[in-house]
Amino acid sequence: MTSDKFRHQLRHEAKIWQAEGLINDLQYDQLSQRYQFNTLDSNASNSLIAILVGLGSILIGLGIITFVAANWQELPRVGKVTLLLSLFIGVNIAGFLLWKHPKDSRQRLGHGLLLLGALILGANMGLMGQIFHINAPFYELLLAWGIGVLAMAYSLRLTSLGILSIILLWLGYWGYWGSMIALSWWSTSAVTELSWSSLVGQHMPLLSAVLFIPLAYWCRSGWIFALGAIAVVTTLEANIQPFAWGIFKTGWVTSIAFALPPALLWSYDDSFLIHGNSPWLRRGDHHVNFGSFQSIARNLALISLGIIFLFGATSSFWNFLSQRGGLDRSQQVNWILLIDAVILTGIAIWQWGNLIASQRRRRRQRNLTTIIVGVFICIVAIVTFWHTSLTNTFWQTNVSNVSLASYIFFATFVFNIMLFLLAAGLIRIGLAKGGRRAFWGGMLLLSLRIFYVFLLSATGLLFKSLVFILCGIAVMAVGLWFERHVRLNHPAKS
Repeated sequence: MTSDKFRHQLRHEAKIWQAEGLINDLQYDQLSQRYQFNTLDSNASNSLIAILVGLGSILIGLGIITFVAANWQELPRVGKVTLLLSLFIGVNIAGFLLWKHPKDSRQRLGHGLLLLGALILGANMGLMGQIFHINAPFYELLLAWGIGVLAMAYSLRLTSLGILSIILLWLGYWGYWGSMIALSWWSTSAVTELSWSSLVGQHMPLLSAVLFIPLAYWCRSGWIFALGAIAVVTTLEANIQPFAWGIFKTGWVTSIAFALPPALLWSYDDSFLIHGNSPWLRRGDHHVNFGSFQSIARNLALISLGIIFLFGATSSFWNFLSQRGGLDRSQQVNWILLIDAVILTGIAIWQWGNLIASQRRRRRQRNLTTIIVGVFICIVAIVTFWHTSLTNTFWQTNVSNVSLASYIFFATFVFNIMLFLLAAGLIRIGLAKGGRRAFWGGMLLLSLRIFYVFLLSATGLLFKSLVFILCGIAVMAVGLWFERHVRLNHPAKS
């Protein structure tokens, strides 16, 4: 359905066309009937009424909350519980009834009330805990709140609720991670009791994939997919941190930490959802057309590769990774934290097998990018495994510092080469296809690497300021030239 803004603009322009004689009265009447110009004023009135009703409801709600807060201590426990449940149920029912009106101002008001109901859910959980004297950490409230909002998002298919649930669960995980890191949660001695929050925290990478990725297709939201993928990667890196570059550092876990995110994201393929004919893809007699999120996954893969290359291209990063690690035999390792990493690694290998097989069947010539990305991922895994294994051997055998410095120089050199190849490839793709994101992504990688080199160099501030000014002028010149190139060679994208 056409938006009210467009119809207002069209009615304004149609009156001008009618006055200038470009269209006659019959044509104006046809446009008026087709785009329903006569309903614009009533829609504007309804929008104003909805805004006033919403504002009044907010003021009334604030008044009720203030009154309840003033008499909260005097209310009995039953009255408190009844009041909280009535508020939550009333707001959600009102929001649902208004939200059912399609393409109407009442739907926007209902959407806002449903979002308010999700926020009230968290407040109710916190107050219920105070009423019944439940002593639980704050991250458990966030996790339980996020699960409740996630159930609302699945039932209503609302993107806003899905994003809110991801944020709540993600914050709850980091709260759990922060509290457990002080207890050395990578040791079995720290796991004194099994609780639902510990299970969620230890397996958040898999839970994020299972809970958030289907929700993205159910809501047809690229934002939910992107945030869900980021949640999978970040929680995975946090879980295996002690084994990747911490006290129990091992080569194969470090290579997984570096190579798994881009490998998992680039090999992601959802073509079976678009072209599949499964019964669960049907709603009644109609096939549900899910949008493809493969391009989002691959963009995230390139971003993760760029971040890895930026860090790996610096010697300070490899110096940090070369610090003394190895297993402390006095502690029993909590290997449960590696279960998700192993499962996701198996999924990535399976996805790459399917990707290679499908490209062989299609015999396409456009798989060069996939081959290059695959080579990058293999080099990342091999170099990090090699470097970590050699540095662990160095601390055990006390090899000379010259050998350690050569290890660091080699890894830094390789990652610098891959960074410049990735940046050049992105710039080339941007120039060939007129893609602004690819072009400026490559320029950003080069610029960040150059800035890092000059910021840490021993040159004076005057020379650094001159270099930055020249780089700024060069960036503006390149930007103007690129926009002119796009307009001339790719007019459809200009």
